[in-house]
Amino acid sequence: MERLFNLDPQLLHDAVLLALSVFVMFTFLSYLLFNPARDFLKKRAQRVKDNIDSAEKAKADAEALRLEYEDKLRNIHMEENEILSAARKKALESEAKIIENAKMEAAAIIARADKQAELEMKKAQDDIKKEIITVASMIAGKVVSEKIDTDIQDSLVDDTLKEIGEQTWQS
Repeated sequence: MERLFNLDPQLLHDAVLLALSVFVMFTFLSYLLFNPARDFLKKRAQRVKDNIDSAEKAKADAEALRLEYEDKLRNIHMEENEILSAARKKALESEAKIIENAKMEAAAIIARADKQAELEMKKAQDDIKKEIITVASMIAGKVVSEKIDTDIQDSLVDDTLKEIGEQTWQS
């Protein structure tokens, strides 16, 4: 037998046997070592992908919350304006009620004052009438004491009334 590349058959046999054993060993070790390593790497890649997906979802949720927050801020300003408007309206209504109550109280006070003035006037008229009666009785006493006739008596009453004033005892 001739040598191939100057290799002896024993060396070729050992090389083929070595290659075959390396192939078998590689296949056997791939099932024992490489498959768990590949599974580990796949699981890790899946975990990284899940983390990225959850981060993107969290980012989208955060963006949605930010938009909702900004919308609520805008709504808060509108609600604030509505509340202030309602408060102003209520204050104006309250002011109108207070003014109306004050006017009613003022009218009641004026009515009481008018009534009291009327009562005072009636009292004054009664006092004047009493005074006139007193004066008339004094005149009557004079008339009786002097025994004058009716002409003199009428003239005395007229004179007394002129002194007192006709408007005083008639009103």
